Amino acid sequence: MKNSFRFLLLFLLTFIFSDVKSQMSHPVKWKTLSKKISDCEYELQFIGTIEDGWHVYSLNISGDDGPLPARFDFEKNSEYELVGKPKEGKAIKAHDEVFDMDVAYFEKAVTFKQKIKLKTDKEVEIKGNFEFQACTEVKCVVEQKNPINFKLKGTAACIGQLSSSPNQIMQVASSSSCVVDSNAIYDIINAKNNNKIVTNVGKVDTASKSISPLINVADSDKKSESVNSWWVIFFLGCLAGFSALLTPCVFPMIPMTVTFFTKRSKTKSEGIKNASIYSFSIIAIYTSIGILFTMIFGVDALHAMSTNVWFNLFFFLMLVVFAVSFLGAFEIVLPSRFVNKIDSQSDRGGLIGIFFMAFTLALVSFSCTSAFIGPLLFSAGATGNLAGPFWGMLGFSTALSLPFGLFAAFPGWLNSLPKSGGWLNSVKVVLGFLELALAFKFASNADLVVQAGILTREVFIAIWIVIFGLMGIYLMGWFKLSHDSDLKHISVTRLFFAITSFAFTVYLIPGLWGAPLKIISGFTPPDFYSESPNGFGLSKTISIKDIGDETITNNKKEHCPNDLPCFHDYDEALAYSKKVGKPLMIDFTGWACVNCRKMESQVWPDGEVDKRLRNDVVLVSLYVDDKTALPKNQQTIKKLGNSDFLINTIGTKWAYMQALKYETNSQPQYILVDGDEKMLTTETAHYDPDVKKYIDWLDEGIAEFKKRNAK
Repeated sequence: MKNSFRFLLLFLLTFIFSDVKSQMSHPVKWKTLSKKISDCEYELQFIGTIEDGWHVYSLNISGDDGPLPARFDFEKNSEYELVGKPKEGKAIKAHDEVFDMDVAYFEKAVTFKQKIKLKTDKEVEIKGNFEFQACTEVKCVVEQKNPINFKLKGTAACIGQLSSSPNQIMQVASSSSCVVDSNAIYDIINAKNNNKIVTNVGKVDTASKSISPLINVADSDKKSESVNSWWVIFFLGCLAGFSALLTPCVFPMIPMTVTFFTKRSKTKSEGIKNASIYSFSIIAIYTSIGILFTMIFGVDALHAMSTNVWFNLFFFLMLVVFAVSFLGAFEIVLPSRFVNKIDSQSDRGGLIGIFFMAFTLALVSFSCTSAFIGPLLFSAGATGNLAGPFWGMLGFSTALSLPFGLFAAFPGWLNSLPKSGGWLNSVKVVLGFLELALAFKFASNADLVVQAGILTREVFIAIWIVIFGLMGIYLMGWFKLSHDSDLKHISVTRLFFAITSFAFTVYLIPGLWGAPLKIISGFTPPDFYSESPNGFGLSKTISIKDIGDETITNNKKEHCPNDLPCFHDYDEALAYSKKVGKPLMIDFTGWACVNCRKMESQVWPDGEVDKRLRNDVVLVSLYVDDKTALPKNQQTIKKLGNSDFLINTIGTKWAYMQALKYETNSQPQYILVDGDEKMLTTETAHYDPDVKKYIDWLDEGIAEFKKRNAK
């Protein structure tokens, strides 16, 4: 059972978390051959060359607790039949520590064979799919969608031939079935909309008859990286949930609901059970909302919306409305008739009644929780993966429901809860200030994408200084809002938050004169997006070494982070890298990309990183959300997988290039290539604040470039 759970977890992570920052890992190179045995019989051969340190599992793996066996699925066709089962060479048999069982596998090379018999004199197309699992001692990949494609010619002697042996009939039947239902789940999760990267198809080279699969799978490093990102989203969801608990819409419901369950239940254990069901119902409701929201709009749509001007402005206005509501101007509520109708269902009793009680809580608390749910769903959905909103809403609902279960189990704790009162309104006002500050982040995204120059770095920081300064003044009780009660004294907790607010305000002030403000890097506009003529040193012209008379002017549109020399056109940068004999570092970035700004402000300024970016590579920053229109003669529609990709702006030009060449649409992405545009590192780099890891990645590429040029 333990092994089953471990394998299931590994299997689910492989498929669910393989989208964000995905990079292809193909440890086995395949070629296919067909060998004619007689006029009507052929032997299909699948020959794999396995990288050192990897092994491919046999066709013959038994049990549910072990690795996936290799498998061949041929499409049904009345013009041929399979002869026997697929065969393989002599496998290595050993005990596998990962799965804790005896397995059979191949190292260095593997050959699978399948005999077929033709039943026509015409050319027959043999189609299907094969899958396999390959592992090292520390990681595994599962490659499921490897297409089979042969074209074979029969003779007149083949017409009408049919052995119809029971074994062959069973083989044909089994070849059309599925090993696991996750295939369908995987296809649904990776359902493609317009402009989506198609990564689960294969290309067949008919000349060499080799198969070059493009399967979106993640090795253990990428899987770990993805899991870490979901834990961050889950944690942020928990913070949002705990914050929502401290609102007047939710907090008073805790003692009321727990008391209801404890009084209604005949025994303490029954009360705990009912309250636990209530808590799980809350989790199910909110998590379902996250998934349904994402499925309606599509993960790709949410990812695209994150850089859409109008969508960012919509979120800006929405958060301003919520902030004004939290500050006491008005209250946002759902229609009472609708809420009462749902609430009436809670009287039905049993599990259904408890579920509708949880549903009623979600509706009654809408005015408070929606202010947290909206930004959470937007941020999680913008990752471009269905798992983002799932983990975000799971964290939110878990934090929101946790007190109901805990206080039901330990009702004595209710006495330690502070009584509802004016302090709840103060919490709501503070949340209103925070909502207002967050709103300007979305306004900044819109401004950056269109390069309007309105919310420059100085203006953004000035607004935040005013907001957090006013919040500190409010916490000190120096002014009141409409729903505030009289404040006779300042509590220690309130004083602590006031000090924190004032300290943060003071911290922001040097940002007006160029301080990096690393604590909030990624939220503020980048340092080059400034109106200060000399504050950030951005009015000067930066010359690239050895470029002669060519210069790059560092203004808002042609910026270089940290005054680095860089290009913004790929072809120009590639030509220059060849000229000076340096590797080209491609920086796929975005104006509205928070993690891009974090890398530029936290990692790139490091002395060792800066030295390498400035002296050892040629940097080209390609903004995938640049809305500058391309000339009419350069605007076009190209195919990306099975979808049409409209290229009409500079941003879509670079986005198409990233999707086509590197099979991902996440930013930031850093790639080191040589003059022939071949990658210099085994992996591309993404957001990771680990400076040493980034230096090692740069050194790997630079060393490989020197090695290739020395030949």
